Amino acid sequence: MKHAVIDIGSNSMRLTVYSVEKDSFTILFKEKIMAGLANYIEHGTLTEEGIQRAGAGLNSFSNTLKHLEIGNVSAFATASLRNVHNTQQATAALSEMVGFPIQVLSGEEEATYGYVGAMQDVSMSSGLFIDIGGASTELVEFEDGKPNQAISYPIGSLKLYRDCVKRILPGDGSYTRMEKALKRELGNMPAPKAPYTQIAAVGGSARAALKLARTVYQLPHSCRTVTADQLNEVFSMLRSDQRTATDLILKSAPERLHTLIPGLMILRHIVKTFEANEVIVSRYGVREGYLCQKVQSKL
Repeated sequence: MKHAVIDIGSNSMRLTVYSVEKDSFTILFKEKIMAGLANYIEHGTLTEEGIQRAGAGLNSFSNTLKHLEIGNVSAFATASLRNVHNTQQATAALSEMVGFPIQVLSGEEEATYGYVGAMQDVSMSSGLFIDIGGASTELVEFEDGKPNQAISYPIGSLKLYRDCVKRILPGDGSYTRMEKALKRELGNMPAPKAPYTQIAAVGGSARAALKLARTVYQLPHSCRTVTADQLNEVFSMLRSDQRTATDLILKSAPERLHTLIPGLMILRHIVKTFEANEVIVSRYGVREGYLCQKVQSKL
């Protein structure tokens, strides 16, 4: 069976088409639109322009699915619609535009689906899972293959950028504001029972950090891990000189020129808090977890 999953995020909107069997799935097609919906939030409300921006992305995906002759579609939104005052209005408007329902995931659901998806690719029985998105960051502590708690924090790469950075790349004042925001928003993270050797991570910021490390350290494309020391060294390079930062980001992840450094700061903060040695970046995340829990489980 072929099934499409649409993920409406605060920074990007993603369409993934799968071939789904009862015990396995294969990615057939992927498409991404950098909609930047967090940029269209004013006074806690997603503006009409933002709704139209999201609608245009959904209609583009819908047209792609028609060409591919795929009728099985699941669509969900994360913090892009969850953390605004007009969630119900915006969701109804978007559903009407495209003709299929859109589910708004709770923070706990997003964290849990992300964890389930990541574990389809990463072999870890106990540890920490993180998903750094555009407007939220999800954490799941798990033990013996079972999640203990799933928490969502209202801070992400694009939100941190919008709240703290005045230009494309941060200056000294921006770094100070971002550090204060991290302490304020992530200061109540649960204290680890013991240091985590590894952290499993998904999301655009984690993938971008991995791409940066591959570029700087000439790592093979097959490499899926980045060490805490590498994260710190890369961050020091980016902060020391804006020209160096621009060149590195444009080589590695040009679509994240403005959000990569904020996302990297969130990642480093979590790695430091939990005293992790390395981060494993999973190929799968919330869309694959949703597929496993909501679609594959019913086959």
